[in-house]
Amino acid sequence: MILIVAGVSGTGKSTIGKMLAETLDLPFYDADDFHPEANVQKMQSGQPLNDQDRQPWLEILANELSTWEKQGGAVLACSALKAAYRETLATQCHNKVEWIILHGSKALLSERLAARKGHFFEPKLLDSQLSTLELPIDAHVVDVQSPPNVIVESIITRLEIA
Repeated sequence: MILIVAGVSGTGKSTIGKMLAETLDLPFYDADDFHPEANVQKMQSGQPLNDQDRQPWLEILANELSTWEKQGGAVLACSALKAAYRETLATQCHNKVEWIILHGSKALLSERLAARKGHFFEPKLLDSQLSTLELPIDAHVVDVQSPPNVIVESIITRLEIA
């Protein structure tokens, strides 16, 4: 099983992804760890990534997802804001990828980003991410206002794997 926990920065992708992975006994990976240094530097300087910046990163992740699928599955935290990005990510998987899209109000996300320390994402890029986000119809869209354990329980119930 491949689960991708997606959404804009501040939605709790890593927190929820780690908790899901632990609950499902799957390895957890964070897509941010696979960004080329040039992408990290660009985001740190407050510049949003464009599709050209993202494409090599998405292809690396697609390869990794294929490997993880063959090894029994994984949970990946990844922004995956556009349908085209999600399509690229799933290209090398043989089974259906389960998409969990975390979503929240701009006010809540801004508050979370302001409180976050030691992350390379520049909080002023939130508007860019929100305007880029394409909510899919074939995914589990989950509001992030609830506590993480409630969100994870909701996702497990939706996936019918409890």
